[in-house]
Amino acid sequence: MAFKDLFKFNKGKTSFVFIGGKGGVGKTTVSASTALWMAKSGKKTLVISTDPAHSLGDSLEMNIGHFPTPIRENLYAVEVDPEVAMEQSKAKLQEQQDLGQSNPFGMDFLEDQLEMTAMAPGADETAAFNVFMEYMTTDEYDVVIFDTAPTGHTLRLLSFPEMMDSWVGKMITMKKKLGDMTKAFKNILPFMGDDDEDKQAMDDLEKTKDTIKKAREVMTDPNRTSFKMVVIPEEMSIYESSRAMEALEKNKMHADAVIVNQVLPETSGCDFCNARRKLQEKRLDLINEKFSEQVVAQIPLLVTEAKGMDTLEKIAEILYGEPDS
Repeated sequence: MAFKDLFKFNKGKTSFVFIGGKGGVGKTTVSASTALWMAKSGKKTLVISTDPAHSLGDSLEMNIGHFPTPIRENLYAVEVDPEVAMEQSKAKLQEQQDLGQSNPFGMDFLEDQLEMTAMAPGADETAAFNVFMEYMTTDEYDVVIFDTAPTGHTLRLLSFPEMMDSWVGKMITMKKKLGDMTKAFKNILPFMGDDDEDKQAMDDLEKTKDTIKKAREVMTDPNRTSFKMVVIPEEMSIYESSRAMEALEKNKMHADAVIVNQVLPETSGCDFCNARRKLQEKRLDLINEKFSEQVVAQIPLLVTEAKGMDTLEKIAEILYGEPDS
């Protein structure tokens, strides 16, 4: 199977591609190259960096922000900013408050919760998942490519639908119990709650739960979402990616491809290079053994930095061939 044939598209529905792997293996290079190839093939494409140490803008040699930045025809890019995401959430809450959609917890309480969430470990993953849910529900793009953080962060991001579903479920249960208590005391303590506010809060929680369920369905649907793992011919990278793919399988998500980056040429006039190549050959055999169920492609070690449109387009051609026009 040709590497490009792994991509699947559904008319009117966005396809999602996650590019993962150990830190420093070239995920951003592959993500940017893939995005350029998709755009050149006529697909309206969005590439999103969820890595806190953003390098997507450096790779494309453009300034990129939290909102879609036009790169060229059919291509847009985003670098997720948790602080901006938090401000967006605050603004949305304030808008609801202004429209009279009050909440039983109070605006100050919710703002405090948002502040704590922004400072807590995992804030980057939270912001990234919120962005994912936003683009998942719009179908504005033909394909959305996620340039993900290193493996551990990525796995936490991909487990967010399950975690959030559990959390929202508990909130709904708690709210129902509180609702029963407030009804019991309402005749004695009339300030205990308002039926309209309680109903609004319950409706909001149910909507959130439904959105999370849809996100989970999309992420586990191989016709909508695919996972590509980037490795280099070194044991640490290979074994970490292998463990990550096992974790994906446990969550009913399948990686269909492995991209081996920084492969040395078979022969050269350099004794050191030849020795390294022999070592790489052993690691390439290990890759073929470990990832026998995936399509494996290679990117040679470049003599220049993997940045700039021209270089990225050459890498895309190595992986996918000439774009379909």
